Amino acid sequence: QVKFVESGGGLVQPGGSLRLSCTNPGLNLDYYAIYWFRQAPGEEREGVSCISCCGGSINYAGSVEGRFTISRDNAENTVYLQMNSLKPEDTAVYYCATDTLSNCRAGSTSMDFWGEGTLVTVSP
Repeated sequence: QVKFVESGGGLVQPGGSLRLSCTNPGLNLDYYAIYWFRQAPGEEREGVSCISCCGGSINYAGSVEGRFTISRDNAENTVYLQMNSLKPEDTAVYYCATDTLSNCRAGSTSMDFWGEGTLVTVSP
């Protein structure tokens, strides 16, 4: 089964940082835009960020812009989400996904492949 594997979540204090990683052992990510989503308890899943296949196009949700940075290392088949200045409202399960297109589609949630997510908890 082609599934993403996310890692790097954990418990961090407000103002702290985490770096999430996302890879997919069954899929060559070079050709695809990769999305990060998150879902907080009791909330709907929301888009966080997206990076196009070659890294030339990046977008962020307004709530994370200036604090989060998405990047990719195609040689490692991995996409990262560097999260700085974390806030309690960033607490969520973070997922990566792709719709197997090369460019990001703003607001899209219709993905072909997902991971099981990694939990980020921001708390004193």
